[in-house]
Amino acid sequence: MYSEWRSLHLVIQNDQGNTSVLHSYPENVGREVANAVVRPLGQALITSSVGSESILKTDKEVKWTMEVVCYGLTLPLDGDTVKYCVDVYTDWIMALVLPKDSIPLPVIKEPNLYVQSILKHLQNLFVPRPDPGSSQIRLCLQVLKAVQKLAHESTIMARETWEVLLLFLLQINDTLLAAPTVQGGIAENLAEKLIGVLFEVWLLACTRCFPTPPYWKTAKEMVANWRHHPAVVEQWSKVICALTSRLLRFTYGPSFPPFKIPDEDAGLIPLEMDNECVAQTWFRFLHMLSNPVDLSNPAIISSTPKFQEQFLNVSGMTQELNQYPCLKHLPQIFFRAMRGISCLVDAFLGISRPRSDSAPPTPVNRLSMPQSTATSTTPPHNRRHRAVTVNKVTMKTSTVTTAHASKVQHQPSSTSPLSSPNQTSSEPRPLPAPRRPKVNSILNLFGSWLFDAAFVHCKLHNGINRDSSMTAIATQASVEFRRKGSQMSTDTMASNAMFDASEFPDNYEAGRAEACGTLCRIFCSKKTGEEILPAYLSRFYMLLIQGLQIADFVCHPVLASVILNSPPLFCCDLKGIDVVVPYFISALETILPDRELSKFKIYVNPTELRRASINILLSLLPLPHHFGTIKSEVVLEGKFSNDESSAYDKPVTFLSLKLRLVNILIGALQTETDPNNTQMILGAMLNIVQDSALLEAIGCQMETNGGENNLFKSHSRTNSGISTASGGSTEPTTPDSERPAQALLRDYDTAAGLLIRSIHLVTQRLNSQWRQDMSISLAALELLSGLAKVKVVVDPADRKRAISSVCSYIVYQCSRPAPLHSRDLHSMIVAAFQCLCVWLTEHPDMLDEKDCLKEVLEIVELGISGSKSKNSEQEVKYKGDKEPNPASMRVKDAAEATLTCIMQLLGAFPSPSGPASPCSLVNETTLIKYSRLPTINKHSFRYFVLDNSVILAMLEQPLGNEQNDSFPSVTVLIRGTSGRFAWAQQLCLLPRGAKANQKTFVPEPRPAPKNDVGLKHTVKQRPFPEEVDKIPFVKADLSIPDLHEIVNQELEERHEKLRNGMAQQIVFETSVDQRSEEEWRKKSFPDPVTECKPPPAAQEFQTARLFLSHFGFLSLEALKEPTNSRLPPHLIALDSALPGFFDDLGYLDLLPCRPFDTVFIFYMKAGQKTSQEILKNMESSRIVQPHFLEFLLSLGWSVDVGKHPGWTGHVSTSWSINCCSDEEGPEQDDLIISEDVGASIFNGQKKVLYYADALTEIAFVVPSPVESLTDSLESSVSDQESDSNMDLLPGILKQQPLTLELFPNHTDNLNPSHRLSPTSRSKRMPQGRTIPPMGPETKVYVVWVERYDDIENFPLPDLVSETSTGVETTANSSTSLRSTIPEKEVPVIFIHPLNTGLFRIKLQGATGKFNMVIPLVDGMIVSRRALGFLVRQTVINICRRKRLESDSYNPPHVRRKQKIADIVNKYRNRQLEPEFYTSLFQEVGLKNCNP
Repeated sequence: MYSEWRSLHLVIQNDQGNTSVLHSYPENVGREVANAVVRPLGQALITSSVGSESILKTDKEVKWTMEVVCYGLTLPLDGDTVKYCVDVYTDWIMALVLPKDSIPLPVIKEPNLYVQSILKHLQNLFVPRPDPGSSQIRLCLQVLKAVQKLAHESTIMARETWEVLLLFLLQINDTLLAAPTVQGGIAENLAEKLIGVLFEVWLLACTRCFPTPPYWKTAKEMVANWRHHPAVVEQWSKVICALTSRLLRFTYGPSFPPFKIPDEDAGLIPLEMDNECVAQTWFRFLHMLSNPVDLSNPAIISSTPKFQEQFLNVSGMTQELNQYPCLKHLPQIFFRAMRGISCLVDAFLGISRPRSDSAPPTPVNRLSMPQSTATSTTPPHNRRHRAVTVNKVTMKTSTVTTAHASKVQHQPSSTSPLSSPNQTSSEPRPLPAPRRPKVNSILNLFGSWLFDAAFVHCKLHNGINRDSSMTAIATQASVEFRRKGSQMSTDTMASNAMFDASEFPDNYEAGRAEACGTLCRIFCSKKTGEEILPAYLSRFYMLLIQGLQIADFVCHPVLASVILNSPPLFCCDLKGIDVVVPYFISALETILPDRELSKFKIYVNPTELRRASINILLSLLPLPHHFGTIKSEVVLEGKFSNDESSAYDKPVTFLSLKLRLVNILIGALQTETDPNNTQMILGAMLNIVQDSALLEAIGCQMETNGGENNLFKSHSRTNSGISTASGGSTEPTTPDSERPAQALLRDYDTAAGLLIRSIHLVTQRLNSQWRQDMSISLAALELLSGLAKVKVVVDPADRKRAISSVCSYIVYQCSRPAPLHSRDLHSMIVAAFQCLCVWLTEHPDMLDEKDCLKEVLEIVELGISGSKSKNSEQEVKYKGDKEPNPASMRVKDAAEATLTCIMQLLGAFPSPSGPASPCSLVNETTLIKYSRLPTINKHSFRYFVLDNSVILAMLEQPLGNEQNDSFPSVTVLIRGTSGRFAWAQQLCLLPRGAKANQKTFVPEPRPAPKNDVGLKHTVKQRPFPEEVDKIPFVKADLSIPDLHEIVNQELEERHEKLRNGMAQQIVFETSVDQRSEEEWRKKSFPDPVTECKPPPAAQEFQTARLFLSHFGFLSLEALKEPTNSRLPPHLIALDSALPGFFDDLGYLDLLPCRPFDTVFIFYMKAGQKTSQEILKNMESSRIVQPHFLEFLLSLGWSVDVGKHPGWTGHVSTSWSINCCSDEEGPEQDDLIISEDVGASIFNGQKKVLYYADALTEIAFVVPSPVESLTDSLESSVSDQESDSNMDLLPGILKQQPLTLELFPNHTDNLNPSHRLSPTSRSKRMPQGRTIPPMGPETKVYVVWVERYDDIENFPLPDLVSETSTGVETTANSSTSLRSTIPEKEVPVIFIHPLNTGLFRIKLQGATGKFNMVIPLVDGMIVSRRALGFLVRQTVINICRRKRLESDSYNPPHVRRKQKIADIVNKYRNRQLEPEFYTSLFQEVGLKNCNP
């Protein structure tokens, strides 16, 4: 930088300005003259009063006196002469500040000229004396303070005086500091003040009289000779940090995170220094120290002239270099220099700052320098330790004296291993500032130093060129420090007990580790889409491979530093980063399964190291499945092997690394004790299991031929491709029988094996180590819930193991002593019951096993009543005899919900009507509308309540549709704690076949008579039998004469008249007989008049009474008030005629039967900052990435808001079953499809994405601007562009909406005129529709960010107002939470797509004990296959945790139960028993016939 300028070094050497005329005389002459002349001057200063003038009046007098004073400054310190000399000169130089009477008049007239001479004379004071004492130090400090005051306060100092002042300071520093340090000497005591004053005055000179290049060059050359003093690096760090703070302020503007430094350090920079001067000074000061990496090489530091002078002893033989104790401080000085550069890098990245949402500062993780056990002192100027000085805390370490402690690096650090004591283990890592400079720019500034420092004392392979830029070159051939081999001659080592051959180079590891960590942070700060020079990348990968060595070249501080600072390394789309994957895996195999980490404890907090390792593991897990059989490139084939003939590292497929990664994961879980780390591992387990299952499900699992399969098998059993030592040296593989518990297991190849192993591991630890810890327990239960949803066929015994372990967990928690019972404990039990429900609903066939069913029901009983009926050895205690004593009402509610799940949901979900509602989609309005009988109205229903918990609405009239009207039928709407269910019931008196063939009962008919059967003869009837004619007459027979014998005419007439009458009578009777015979023939048979017929069947039934009676509800006991109880009777009637009854019934129907959650999804293009820009991204599918639309459709299915009976994202449109959608014609839907409205179609106005299972329902809403949807409906159809992604959407938009409507054309019974129009932005409730309190608002934001750095610009407060769910409107209810959620408590899941096709996750949201939710973990990498599942599962878990945390939340069945009890109290028909029975026999609705 100053190569064309000459140095002033020779000018300084040849300057004779500090010599006096008295130096030419004998020593005793000079001493006597000085004593005689200086004493009156000094005493005059002490005794002088105000206004007393100096005794020197002319220039000649002053100059002669100055010659004497100049000589007096060289005298020994045994008298007062030197002190008087210093007093006089420090008084005189104030002529440039404020002239006083005590100052001679010539000095006042020409102050610059005299002060220049005085400064040159004062150099004599700083020449080391043979016997230095405190007096010289005191006098030197007096001069330095005077010089400080002169520089600060003088306004008339000329440029020449400034230049002399700077040369004076350089000269006195070089005089004292250039030589090797002597313990306790003046140089050691004055070093910090000397260099501090030099830098302070130099900065003032930059402001008022900027030094010319020769002065900068001279300063740089001289400072290089003083670097063996810790104070030099310390003061340089202070100054450069203060300059950097000012530089950043005007370079990047006020929005850039400020680089906070102590106020006293900031005061070093004059306020009047302008921006251009700051920039120029900053760059020159940055290079003032020359190359800081030289500090790692004692050969360079000891090659200065002053060191060379002392290399020669009296006899002329060279001493050994290591005889200088000051060189022992070089490792610590090197570390401090690297720490200073590291702070500068962090400042430029904007990461060493307090986050906006967290009070304490969050520093970057750094290693600690192992502290020496020697006594140390901290100079007063250095005793500063404030919370704000995050970057400087560890730089303010003590100045170590020359007493050397044996085994420095093995002494445990007495301070916190982290760089700030106020960093908590759960704090997130700070993100680099969005406006930070590019990686190339930072490396152009600091890269050469950092890369050189990162390779200090590394032994590289002979084939690798090691140029000057790779590492520091040892200029002394006799001394070459190496990590291996001979550092010095063996004789030298043996002769000097202060050195340890294996110890000394290791001391430089702290500085090297700092450099490596800083480089890792630089590369991890790469912006999305930023290009980094290949030269930098290649050197960085070399550094990683070297630093991650775990074999012969292992360096624990460097390894720890690389791991600590590399968690985001695989999330930054660095080109070629995958080449170091095997080395990272080998390093993780060393760290994570190691429970103690004893080799790392002295450098770093083991918990932090493990957390960083787990973060890296999370980013590596998806790689094997993603890249499959692609082979990783080999960077160095055997370059780190000592044996040239050893086998080189061979390329391996990514898929072959899967077993090692899974093995690390399981080993980490078995050894981890920190709750946060454990939860991260649990989240990763669900990720890898689900990804494996999905990969197998789509048939893409390892398409391997025979050869590759053999390679894979051999890898999993024997070596790891790149050996587990990762050093390139192949190690003998251990047989399976001798491997530790964390050894590679072959059954991890399949998703089923991985799932089984995960279940076994988690269940075992859940009931042992984890059951006391709430956060781990909740995460483990969430993991088990997620594993239950993985679609993999496993043995029922393994599934039963999961259920049994959860049951055992509940038993243990319930049985803990009463003092331990707390809300948190009960939250753990509630979460366990929820996990149990998930397993049962996902695997309902598990309850087919008797043992499993018994165990689950016993747990339910335990939760509800507080104890089991049957214990191991006790007698059975029946439920009716037990006194209910549950652990808490929350536990009882959870157990009741589990019982409801078992009894009502298992095997019955989803119902034929779909998953959007577990209830019947029928209510009174539906039955009235679709009944064929016009007389039915809402007063046609009878309302009864059973056991104060079930409302029965009975419609006795047949509906007139598919039911058989001649049979008794009743339609019952059952409103219970679990929902509304409609049963249409008929009294079935006949088998189904008979019922189908005949309508009414008809008795068996008689046979019809047959008159034409047999022969019919005409026979004249005789009054007597024929045998009478054969009997002979006797006289008596003849005694009665015949009629004709006695007939006369008169009798004849009478006789004829009688005969005619008889003939007529015969004719008449014959006709009557014929007529009656004809009539008889015409008659039906049998005669209806005389026939005995059965009574006709009843046509009118009071079916409500029959139903209640048949079910045994109509007993006298059921109607009586229970004694000693406030509860109503078991059966009561409700009076539906009371005002408000149907409103309360509708209110009850609006209470959801499942928890409901809302997810708002946003798309953030690169560089966007405002909410309107973000919302407008949804208006077209052409401006978003195709993967985003694919992700949307993986979350849920499309439903029509107008017809959807489930949750829609807003209470005003949810849970409606009688919606009117007639006004929406099909042509409108066609228009929506043809117009590219993008994802805004799912904004909740017309459509929404929806997901539901038996236990929860989620609405995924994609908010859009107010006008987006309506504009698209009113505008003309635009032509599709060829690159549109819209082809992903029509398939789901054109399909029939998955609504649960049984009847497609309803009218809403709740004021349909108030349905929302598509243009309404803020949805309001229809009039008359009361919204029940819904508990805490559970909404989650999912943000797709194209550029990761835009996360900090996400306008969360603006978007919170755009995402109302209507739940906040119930804030005035006593059972709801506060009206709105603070912005910082809204959970946000950021998804950033990487170039590899994987996705990076960033979580942000509420803090607290319920904060960390799995399976998604901050910093995780997720595959495209598993993204939708993991996001959905995380949302479910976040909302469950929020409900667990809420004090006011009640489960759905409890809220419904409370509302039913409220309805009973308000509308109970208080009748006497006779009146109740009478009402059953009366027609319903007689008084209120009008609807």
